[in-house]
Amino acid sequence: MNSKTILGAAVLAALAASAATAADKPKMEKCFGVAKAGQNDCAAGAGTSCAGTSKVDYQKNAWKLVPAGTCTKIKTPKGTGSLTAA
Repeated sequence: MNSKTILGAAVLAALAASAATAADKPKMEKCFGVAKAGQNDCAAGAGTSCAGTSKVDYQKNAWKLVPAGTCTKIKTPKGTGSLTAA
């Protein structure tokens, strides 16, 4: 085999491996109002920068990534998760 054939085979193998890995990951969605204080993934409103900056539990404008289709089923003391910020 020449070096071009080996390189081409390596590239194809790498692409196939990355495609399989991406297919194995579950789809995720932003779920607002389910994060405990300081445990949000992002979007915590005015005066905050992003991840880990929510000030109160279940803040309605702070989101956490959850598996797709589960957000509105998550129950908190303040209601259920929402796909939109309040």
